Amino acid sequence: MKMTIRALMGACAIGAIAAAANAETITVATVNNGDMIRMQGLMGEFNKAHPDIKVEWVTLEENVLRQRVTTDIATGGGQYDVLTIGNYEVPIWAKQNWLVPLKDMPEGYDADDILPALQKALSVDGTLYAAPFYGESAMIMYRKDLMEKAGLTMPETPTWAFIKEAAEKMTDKAGEVYGICLRGKAGWGENMAFITAMANSEGARWFDMDWKPQFDSPEWKTTLDTYLELMTKYGPPGASSNGFNENLALFQTGKCGMWMDATVAASFVTNPKDSQVADKVGFAPFPVREGGQNHGNWLWSWNLAIPSGSKKQDAAKAFVAWATSKEYTTLVASEEGIANVPPGTRTSLYENADYAKAAPFADLTIKSINAVNTDKPSDQEIPYTGAQFVSIPEFQAIGTAVGQQFSAALAGTVKADQALASAQQLTTREMTRAGYIK
Repeated sequence: MKMTIRALMGACAIGAIAAAANAETITVATVNNGDMIRMQGLMGEFNKAHPDIKVEWVTLEENVLRQRVTTDIATGGGQYDVLTIGNYEVPIWAKQNWLVPLKDMPEGYDADDILPALQKALSVDGTLYAAPFYGESAMIMYRKDLMEKAGLTMPETPTWAFIKEAAEKMTDKAGEVYGICLRGKAGWGENMAFITAMANSEGARWFDMDWKPQFDSPEWKTTLDTYLELMTKYGPPGASSNGFNENLALFQTGKCGMWMDATVAASFVTNPKDSQVADKVGFAPFPVREGGQNHGNWLWSWNLAIPSGSKKQDAAKAFVAWATSKEYTTLVASEEGIANVPPGTRTSLYENADYAKAAPFADLTIKSINAVNTDKPSDQEIPYTGAQFVSIPEFQAIGTAVGQQFSAALAGTVKADQALASAQQLTTREMTRAGYIK
């Protein structure tokens, strides 16, 4: 017996309702950054393709996310099926067998298209353990109109001396315009991400070849003194509470002359929907010391990974593949414009002439990512690898503890020399306990 069109449509609707009712629910823990929030608004497309999978979101501030997912995976808590983690955690956790290897991704996923720097950072023994949602290095974002008003021209290779001069001349505190905005919020991935990159550029290192901390070195003193001078003289009030999102909001509302931070911010500060200064933004490489060539060696990616304790690994892998695919990039381009697609993950994006034309920051972003040397982030001899972090499990706790000292110095509750001495003491203690220092 032939089924009528109406009956067929009814059967399809009933089938869709049944699929939704029986959908397998996965829980995704993610950070409250703009690209992640945007993805949640585009979930209708995933739901159409995967009516048998329901996604529940846990969206957290950066420091809180790190703490919760680390605790959950280390204790086998099993709260999440997909984790948003950085390239710091991926190799460490993979070696602990805490992550599911991302083999057998769907046909057409094209893992070989992922940028080589990220493939290396997210793989162990040639196997990918997380898929990058976006990748970044660091750059200077600055107001071209304020730079011109100050009578200055941004050099091709800016130095910290130039940054100090420009910050002073661009500051108008009465008009609530501050020459420079930098991270001050304590955290190994917040203020210490910036300060470690700055230290790299100033010739500093976290440890010598015997794993002894180096906060008593002249390079670290120069780093912290310069950072504090910039922020206390030319930065916004309350800067010790400001992280990435707070500085983004300050820059978008015209309150920052310069902002040094992740390249991923470039699309947000140039998007006229969000930024009041979208047509006034220029870009330049991360600063170097006088005569130096080290631009900080900042390399970060927010990645989607599946904890080995998840009971829903197939559904989780389907979501990870969708969210980090070329097709997702095309979806964002169609909905938000190609300049706003998640940057820094795929070679094909930087070979796309339309992207290069629409995104004035594209060329500097890929050059900055490709220039990073994670095997030697400092100019001095070091026993570690990393970028704006040190790739050892202990760094998460040590980096945050040091970050608290430096944030206190910025808030004015301790002096710079005291903060450095405390950093030296606490890091020496923890590295001795961990067995690095004999």
